[in-house]
Amino acid sequence: MGESTHLWGYDIEKDKLLLSYVSSINLACGYHAGDAHTMYALAEAAVGTGVAIGAHPGFPDRDNFGRTEMVLSPSAIYELVIYQLGALDAFLKVLHSRLHHVKPHGALYNMAAKDETMAEVICKAVYDYDSQLVLYGLSGSKLIQAATATGLKTRSEVFADRTYQDDGHLTPRTHPQALLSSTEQALQQVLQMVQTQSVTSLNGKLVPLVAETVCVHSDSLHALSFVKEIGRMLEANGIKVAS
Repeated sequence: MGESTHLWGYDIEKDKLLLSYVSSINLACGYHAGDAHTMYALAEAAVGTGVAIGAHPGFPDRDNFGRTEMVLSPSAIYELVIYQLGALDAFLKVLHSRLHHVKPHGALYNMAAKDETMAEVICKAVYDYDSQLVLYGLSGSKLIQAATATGLKTRSEVFADRTYQDDGHLTPRTHPQALLSSTEQALQQVLQMVQTQSVTSLNGKLVPLVAETVCVHSDSLHALSFVKEIGRMLEANGIKVAS
């Protein structure tokens, strides 16, 4: 959420509408997208709603929305995570609120899912900043493993609007079938993940996972209908939604 960028039109009011249907949000912190006004406005809108507010740090890559893989030193990764957590946390401080969690964005997230060293550096930065923060990471990833080893609480994340590969990682966005655009497909995938702790890959393989938090990208065309229908479906199946 809060991913204002020059790459496409951004509608902050659409993001605000989503607040009524989600239990947690990940706010862009100005590197891959976002800006001071957007962070402050959405943090202000979210405070008092009961929605858990998290930081969404990414690579300094506004031209490609944080999706360009970057080879940076561990110290550079540590610093960019700390910097972005501090930026969002400053707005929350003046709003008398606090960060609940951290979820890396885009290429930073996907690289850390597979790269043990990068995962450890990100988790060290989060822990050093605030050891009470929750780390959101891809289910079964190096990021979740590193967070647990560091002493952070975790939420294993699954995706409503992305497809999966046989190894449990997300299908790269360059693939023509990377995204789920059908609400019905998204609902079926979420229900399967939550009820059976598994997902069916693009190749038809049943892949085990842990589903503790479900991600919907707010910039997707169907984001609002996705979150409304997913919430209704989970409630209808007796599944409690919590941050």
